[in-house]
Amino acid sequence: MLRKHLFWLLPVFWLAPGLTQAETGSADDLVKNVTTDVLTILREDKDIQSGNRQRAITLIENKVAPHFDFDRMTSLAVGRAWQQADASQRKALTSEFRTLLVRTYANSLTAYRDQTVSFKLPARPAGGDEVTVRSQINQPGGQPISLNYSLTRTDGGWKVFDVAIANVSLVTNYRGSFASEVDKGGVAGLLKALQEKNRRPETAKSPA
Repeated sequence: MLRKHLFWLLPVFWLAPGLTQAETGSADDLVKNVTTDVLTILREDKDIQSGNRQRAITLIENKVAPHFDFDRMTSLAVGRAWQQADASQRKALTSEFRTLLVRTYANSLTAYRDQTVSFKLPARPAGGDEVTVRSQINQPGGQPISLNYSLTRTDGGWKVFDVAIANVSLVTNYRGSFASEVDKGGVAGLLKALQEKNRRPETAKSPA
């Protein structure tokens, strides 16, 4: 379920129009405002719909990355092995995981086909440093899919550190495959596996 839907759902939030919305207001407002803007972009951008990956990558790099806490996401995905990694390995793992996500989500943007988003009740009363913003993806002719964002308040505003689709966590999903690589070759083996994956050229695929 997660793999089937993950790669086009996450960018609905990711393509943020800038930092201003992330630096002020509630987490709910951030996600709602950005989602509205992004859905408009996806409906109108014919280049992305036709599979222009480089345009999608540039868009993500410029508008998305500032809203995610990649350090925390990587530490959660690596799990207990994060404590075994030295400072240089942690930096490299974060960089490679970030690259993997950006490439994956750039591919996924071309799969958008008129889905809409509705939101649940506010995350929680103002004052909490960690919140979950709950939303639902409505698919034409299909069952709705829950899409929930976990955010933390930082000096730079609200940052996403995990996403759950159909109640399956993104970082937990990756943790299993990362653990297998660590078991085979330690932290160095995981880093090598990520580097090799990111170096592979990607072939164009039709939207699922």
